[in-house]
Amino acid sequence: MEAERGVEKGIVTAEGLTKQVATPDHVLTIVRDASFSIAAGEAVAILGASGSGKSTLLGLLAGLDVPTQGRVRIDGEDLFALSEDGRARLRGRMVGFVFQSFQLLPALTALENVMLPLELAGGADPGVRAEAMLERVGLGERLGHYPRQLSGGEQQRVAVARAFVSEPALVFADEPTGNLDSATGEHVIELLFEMNRERGTTLVLVTHDADLARRCDRRLHISAGSISHED
Repeated sequence: MEAERGVEKGIVTAEGLTKQVATPDHVLTIVRDASFSIAAGEAVAILGASGSGKSTLLGLLAGLDVPTQGRVRIDGEDLFALSEDGRARLRGRMVGFVFQSFQLLPALTALENVMLPLELAGGADPGVRAEAMLERVGLGERLGHYPRQLSGGEQQRVAVARAFVSEPALVFADEPTGNLDSATGEHVIELLFEMNRERGTTLVLVTHDADLARRCDRRLHISAGSISHED
């Protein structure tokens, strides 16, 4: 089937991925028959205007949302053949996230936020590893600060540190500079790509910014839920 649809094996593979939502008047198709593969170590942008379906597509690829039809494989594992708990375990083992809205837990310090994925996975020395990662992103002096005590750029750097601390094979980033001014956003993007290169991670980046997308190895253009073309 993969050969027939032109989808090669990769660390992430989507096959006929479709997401529909019923409204009072009709069925709305948010993602339509998306099929593509992302190779290990590749940086890929999903590029489209607001409302094009790109964030929904990212959620499907990560198993945070369930498709109406189609499937996703991560490292050969059929994501939707797993239970919700099984998908969560796979994400904990292989995936890091960076969100537009940072998604830091307000009651935890920067250090505790970065430690969290390590503690959930039962990793060794979570405090030592989280502190080293915060040092790497330039926040060694902010370990005990809570999110409300950090600027937006600092919060996003904490989020980048949290995404990479467990050494994931795959990082999903959804409009990571969307809530930042242009100068701060540029610093965060530089950091994101540096961390990605250092660790050989696969990066899947959702953005509406064509300049940012051009920094990736490949771009999947989405319009009205369909992958229109790639370059």
